[in-house]
Amino acid sequence: MSERKLIVLGTASQVPSRTRNQGGYLLRFDDQGFLFDPGEGTQRQMIFAGVSVSEITKIFITHFHGDHCLGLAGIIQRISLDRVRHTIEVYYPASGQQYFEHLRDSTLYHYAACLRQCPVAGPGVIFEDETLIIEAQRLDHDVDTFGYRVGEKDSYTVIPEELERAGIHGENIRRLKETGRMTLDGKTIAISEVGTVLTGQSFAFVMDTRECPGAYELARSADLLVCEATYLSDLESLARDYGHLTAAQAGRIARDAGAKKLVLTHFSQRYITVEALVHEASQFHADVVAAGDGEHIPLPKRRRPL
Repeated sequence: MSERKLIVLGTASQVPSRTRNQGGYLLRFDDQGFLFDPGEGTQRQMIFAGVSVSEITKIFITHFHGDHCLGLAGIIQRISLDRVRHTIEVYYPASGQQYFEHLRDSTLYHYAACLRQCPVAGPGVIFEDETLIIEAQRLDHDVDTFGYRVGEKDSYTVIPEELERAGIHGENIRRLKETGRMTLDGKTIAISEVGTVLTGQSFAFVMDTRECPGAYELARSADLLVCEATYLSDLESLARDYGHLTAAQAGRIARDAGAKKLVLTHFSQRYITVEALVHEASQFHADVVAAGDGEHIPLPKRRRPL
């Protein structure tokens, strides 16, 4: 059974705490497993969360500060140890090629991972197939940083009454869904004639940045926006100095970009609890939650056409 949800593996910024691991996030999207910014300890957090490395199909690194990538070495070695057979694509800033290689080759082990290096040199589409478009946008941090957006292409859901009226049954239904049109008894039928558009879902990952156009572009109409909220607004100048967002800024990005659900994360160790950050962001956006280590957060349900 397919599912679409975010599994939170860590929520700390910079260093782990007693209750927060360094960052790490796995997006289950049907048969895909997208791992974002595996920080130190991600491999162990995956065990607690019931996640296997064999689920991972793509890895995304926003930048090469340690709390966003130190877990990559262990993940790659575990992929090799478990003999994961499928190819796993790894996306990361092209300027950090040497750091990717250092992490991959950090210790002695039998390398058996099927990795495809996908360095990101600039903003734009970095992957596309029949169902998904994945984009990268440049963020405003102190080092080369990209955020990522996973977008499902629109599809059609067929209407049984219209199929019956058009005389389409059995195997022909599958053919029509796959090709978008078919010829039956000399008449060409497009899927738009017997179905309605099902809007694709989208997921945005915005980490370690000041407010910038790229953050808003990634968050545009996202069903689920994962956004850093390192500080409260009383430390906005500190956030700006270190290239981070406050909870209020995250809330404004979600509001102005039209994101449906906002998930705050990447919390400074100075905050023992995160209620104040949720409260601050909630002044700007109606659906805000704080990510917690080990939590499973489903993508908001979409309304199917009437």
